[in-house]
Amino acid sequence: MWVTPEDVLLAGALWITERANPYFILQKRKGHGDGGGGLAGLLVGTLDVVLDSSARMAPYRILYQTPDSLVYWIIAHGTSRKEITEHWEWLEHNLLQTLSIFENENDITTFVKGKVQGIIAEYNKNHDVKEDDDTDKFKEASAKFRKLFGMPEEEKLVNYYSCSYWKGKVPRQGWLYLSINHLCFYSYLLGKEVKLVVRWADITQLEKSATLLLPDVIKVSTRTNEHLFSVFLNINETFKLAEQLANIAMRQLLDNKGFEQDRSLPKDLDARAKSERYRALFRLPKDEKLDGHTDCTLWTPFNKMHILGQMFVSTNYICFTSKEESLCSLIIPLREVTRKTADLENQTHNFDLNKIYLQVYSQHGSLLSSSPQHSLGSEGERKFNLNDSSVPTATQALMTMYRRNSPEEFNPKLAKEFLKEQAWKNHFTEYGQGVCMYRTEKTKELVLKGIPESMRGELWLLFSGAINEMTTHPGYYEDLVEKSMGKYNLATEEIERDLHRSLPEHPAFQNEMGIAALRRVLTAYAFRNPNIGYCQAMNIVTSVLLLYAKEEEAFWLLVALCERMLPDYYNTRVVGALVDQGVFEELAREYIPQLYDCMQDLGVISTISLSWFLTLFLSVMPFESAVVVVDCFFYDGIKVIFQLALSVLHANIHQLLGCKDDGEAMTVLGRYLDSVTNKDSTLPPIPHLHSLLTDNGEPHPEVDIFKLVRSSYEKFGSIRADVIEQMRFKQRLRVIQTIEDTTKRNVVRTIVTETDFSIDELEELYVLFKAEHLTSCYWGGSSNPTERHDPSLPYLEQYRIDLEQFKGLFNLLFPWANGAHSEPLAVRFFHLLDQNADALINFREFITGVLCHGDLTEKLKLLYKMHVLPGECVWIHSGERSHSLCISAVKKLNTPDYRHYLKLWNQEMKPKRENTKDLPKLNQSQFIELCKTLYSMFSEDVAEQELYHATATVTSLLLEMGEVGKLFSSSFRKDHNQEGNSEPSVGLPHSTSIDKDWAITFEQFLASVLTEQALVRYFEKPVDVAARITNAKNEKNEYTKMPLRACTLYVYSKIH
Repeated sequence: MWVTPEDVLLAGALWITERANPYFILQKRKGHGDGGGGLAGLLVGTLDVVLDSSARMAPYRILYQTPDSLVYWIIAHGTSRKEITEHWEWLEHNLLQTLSIFENENDITTFVKGKVQGIIAEYNKNHDVKEDDDTDKFKEASAKFRKLFGMPEEEKLVNYYSCSYWKGKVPRQGWLYLSINHLCFYSYLLGKEVKLVVRWADITQLEKSATLLLPDVIKVSTRTNEHLFSVFLNINETFKLAEQLANIAMRQLLDNKGFEQDRSLPKDLDARAKSERYRALFRLPKDEKLDGHTDCTLWTPFNKMHILGQMFVSTNYICFTSKEESLCSLIIPLREVTRKTADLENQTHNFDLNKIYLQVYSQHGSLLSSSPQHSLGSEGERKFNLNDSSVPTATQALMTMYRRNSPEEFNPKLAKEFLKEQAWKNHFTEYGQGVCMYRTEKTKELVLKGIPESMRGELWLLFSGAINEMTTHPGYYEDLVEKSMGKYNLATEEIERDLHRSLPEHPAFQNEMGIAALRRVLTAYAFRNPNIGYCQAMNIVTSVLLLYAKEEEAFWLLVALCERMLPDYYNTRVVGALVDQGVFEELAREYIPQLYDCMQDLGVISTISLSWFLTLFLSVMPFESAVVVVDCFFYDGIKVIFQLALSVLHANIHQLLGCKDDGEAMTVLGRYLDSVTNKDSTLPPIPHLHSLLTDNGEPHPEVDIFKLVRSSYEKFGSIRADVIEQMRFKQRLRVIQTIEDTTKRNVVRTIVTETDFSIDELEELYVLFKAEHLTSCYWGGSSNPTERHDPSLPYLEQYRIDLEQFKGLFNLLFPWANGAHSEPLAVRFFHLLDQNADALINFREFITGVLCHGDLTEKLKLLYKMHVLPGECVWIHSGERSHSLCISAVKKLNTPDYRHYLKLWNQEMKPKRENTKDLPKLNQSQFIELCKTLYSMFSEDVAEQELYHATATVTSLLLEMGEVGKLFSSSFRKDHNQEGNSEPSVGLPHSTSIDKDWAITFEQFLASVLTEQALVRYFEKPVDVAARITNAKNEKNEYTKMPLRACTLYVYSKIH
């Protein structure tokens, strides 16, 4: 490629001149090519890897120099001789003669440099290349990356780093390339070349660790190997980028939306990661993107102080958080800002460009001023007015119907509740109310003391951030309810089944009004987010939300829970809960190590964590106590659940250490949680179902919920949200890969009885099939990746490949894939396997014919069926009845009626063998294609000549049979027409040179082949399945090491 001219001081160092003229020199790098360059070439190659020159310098280059100058200018370089020769010839034909007319060498230099820069600018314009300081260097590194590893243009390089790769006990200095889908390493030391290619989706563990010998190491683990990389210039940057790419790959396995993300540039990944942290910190909507942040001070009127912190600015919000954790935070929606100005009355002397004054309405309509470098806010009273609509929705919280009003006698609990309400009202007066309220340590203290019953809905909306989404989407819930009413699917069936299991002990859900509100909220969410739909435990959480919030508010609280605060919890595989289960195990090992080993032996942690986390303790703790946990959760997030779970284990540590089995341990924990009470609750006593199911043992002494929560903050409050996110990433890799392994086992177990393959062989084939599927998603294909990859489908349908990917596996695995006729045969085979005609085949369809794993008759039947082209009908005469068989009729399977699929499934479950008499006849055109296939199959066989002779004999015999059959067919058609019952011919749409009356049956084909022993031996020869699978795996192996002299240009590619 042409490059911006740069001066070169030593033109001959490490380079060999191959061609030259008065103005230009073509050079080759020493050590490149067949010659190798001897010892000098080995040293140059080693230096190129150890130093950065391998990324900057291609093996060929062109220099410019005027005759009287000692300075050289590099104007072009190339990765191949062909590329550099094209540039050289262009210079000789278009530039060399022009330069001879110049008299001044400076003019020549100016002209050449300007011409080269013009060529580069034209190329960038035509190819939409944006100029960048590192464009040339990075483009060269990208070109080398694609050349070294055989990657297509679609595989974009994100970044590359110099490091050492530990292979055994020997470090290999080289370059680590991080692309959008792969982690690759290349090293060349003294003639030895090492390559490593690992797909991000195959990584099971990615961690940064330290040892005595290696202070900073990145360990990358797959199911079969462990790779260590060290000696990074900036290990934190490298690990952070690798972590982001691996996380996106896991998201792709979990959700097909991951394929829609652009991951081409590191800065884009950094921006995405910062936006995610920003949204999590301030509980903002999922589509909010951070525009920037800066250090500043916030003037807080409640204590007349400047607080040091950071201001964050996004499209719709300005947020602030103090440097000192929990000291103060602030969220200002720009929709609440009336204007940005200076406070002329009080701050006239401070008005300058470094201060920002924001004014928002207070609850009484007055204006307040603040700045991040003086910024503050307050918001008016909440107003949630449902639009007038025919859709029936609850306009008040269900709990309001069961609240006691005007008690006849003094009640200490009601008095305490009244004091709590007054404390919160005083807090609102001092710190503001609504979204723009200052959140301080005092706010947290009030939450820990318990939120008053009458304020729960309001504060849950505020602390969860659900109020922002509800305010910006007026009328959305009513529209969703209206659209979902009367619709039925699998989710609505599950919802109906669980409606009466949702807090049945509470009177609000013992009548149709509460049940109807719950049905509407759950159904509306299932239609909003079909990827989640409905999951068990959502009903319990939603019923509690409805008790304290209006119906629309409860819906938006559910959205906040499912999509932001508990990500991936409520899907079919409860991935989020499993991830947090792993995080909880890590925290238990760190904070209560004396109990951890015992709990692991009993297997209790995995049992308790799912029920505790999925329902936020609502299903295992008395209702009036569990809502206090929900209060803290909405304020502080998932760390509250971890803290509380650790506190429960710590409080029962001695009893748990004495348990002999998991049942005894669960009884201990169950009794403890049943005894957690809320003495401040003003609610009438509600029986707890969990306590009703326990045995008649001695009850546990009462445990105060407020003391338990405060104890959890005192003992385990050091757990930070960013540490939890780091642990979640590590556990997400493990959980999703475990789910993938489970899916593989389920698929294999389902189809193992349908084939002759062993379980190990099926698993190996599944891995190859999955790899090809992912490759098709990465690098395009005949269909969109989001259509091809859908993890929500049944496990047999999750991975599918199209025709192009099938061709690759066909060439690697199929014993008949020989010669030029291999590709047409692959196309025929693909259409035969594609039973539902959707241009994609799943693993079951793929495995039914791969490797021709059957007896002689089955192999010949498969070969015969491949040549009955889909969509073509052939006449089969049976006595006086004629009918046609049409292979394309399978397209009728594309019906939305699931009962049709159930019927087909039931029929498939019945063991049946295909009758050879039911196979359609082969017409003359199809027979010719079959003959071509037979002749091409034997091109590399040791008995090639004998097989050709046998094929010729069989072909001649079948031709004679077809001619005889043609006579009978003509006679039958003539008699049939004479009877006056003529019908329009449904014959084959072939040219006039094809005899449409000529046809043979499968029985004739089989009988003819059996007459030739050479063909019988060929088709009876067993296929070495293990060898073919091993060969295919080697083609896609993770790394290859070889001498460079033995293979100067080695790339990973498919065999074609």
